[in-house]
Amino acid sequence: MTDSLRTRWHAALVAVRGGAEDPDPLPYADNLLARWAEPQRRYHTTAHLAAVLDHVDTLADHAAAPDVVRLAVWFHDAVYRPDRSENEERSAVLAERALSEAGAPADVTAEVARLVRLTVTHDPADGDTDGEVLCDADLAILASAPKEYAEYAAQVREEYAFVPDEAFREGRAAVLRQLLGLPRLFRTPHGLAEWEPRARQNLMTELELLSGM
Repeated sequence: MTDSLRTRWHAALVAVRGGAEDPDPLPYADNLLARWAEPQRRYHTTAHLAAVLDHVDTLADHAAAPDVVRLAVWFHDAVYRPDRSENEERSAVLAERALSEAGAPADVTAEVARLVRLTVTHDPADGDTDGEVLCDADLAILASAPKEYAEYAAQVREEYAFVPDEAFREGRAAVLRQLLGLPRLFRTPHGLAEWEPRARQNLMTELELLSGM
């Protein structure tokens, strides 16, 4: 998987640089991959990175700048500490610094940072097609098959192992209710048609399980 991810990073960065191969893109990929492999991660791993990139590929026709969205995927959880609340902001700052050093145009760097910050709320404005693609791709796990969804939920619990069971159940249930209360989870036509119904069913099932504990 690592070699494939490095290839995908190379393609996206070179594309936004207009084909320029200098500076070498791969050291930046290796730095990010090391971050995505940190030991505190159970769900937010390189497997999640690869999955979100795959979902962006599925939704790419909806994006105005799909390679910019792909770069945002790489950075959106690059800084991840489950016990901290500023992960998205720190990830956006990392994107601003790293992409500037890596030769990305200033407007691309700014857009990637904006997209990363958008993952705090997953609430893109109407017409923000790149934001819609990133947010839908990040939330697509909610629409996975029941077994995969159960594995995702278990991995999230492992990341928050430092939280006592009762507090975790209350917090997780609040998150699930907030998601279920949204008019729609997905903004792209594909996400709304293909992912929305199953995602809502998964969320309701998890909430019922938490309530029954």
